[in-house]
Amino acid sequence: LTTGQYDLFQIGFVASFTSKLSDTVSSEIGKAYGRTTYLSTTFQSVPRGTEGAVSLEGTAAGMGAALGFAGIAYISGQVTLEGAGVVTAAAVLANLFESWLGAVLQGREGTEWLTNDVVNMIQISLAAALAIAGNQVLLQAVV
Repeated sequence: LTTGQYDLFQIGFVASFTSKLSDTVSSEIGKAYGRTTYLSTTFQSVPRGTEGAVSLEGTAAGMGAALGFAGIAYISGQVTLEGAGVVTAAAVLANLFESWLGAVLQGREGTEWLTNDVVNMIQISLAAALAIAGNQVLLQAVV
């Protein structure tokens, strides 16, 4: 932080918010409107609300929310156009990882500590890290 190079952290900050919004929208739309929900690890049909379950409707809505929030971040000058793309990709990947983590570990014996709050913290941290790394790769490609 002492370098004055805040862009690096700003894209991570935007990605963390974008990822959480994407997750919330995916979850709520999937529960309300998802015709069929599938376990993210096996793609077997499971009841709505199952940890790690995804639906086409929820996933598409979450992607749309990520794109929309990244677009707002671009319009408001928080990220560049390329950065908005990086933020969207990082948010979607982190959202999918969160579903996978829920399916594989959450609620299992020995992982009681892996509460929904912890999974959410991992998700937003992953989104931030992916966006920072992706932005750095883009910056290196331009130079």
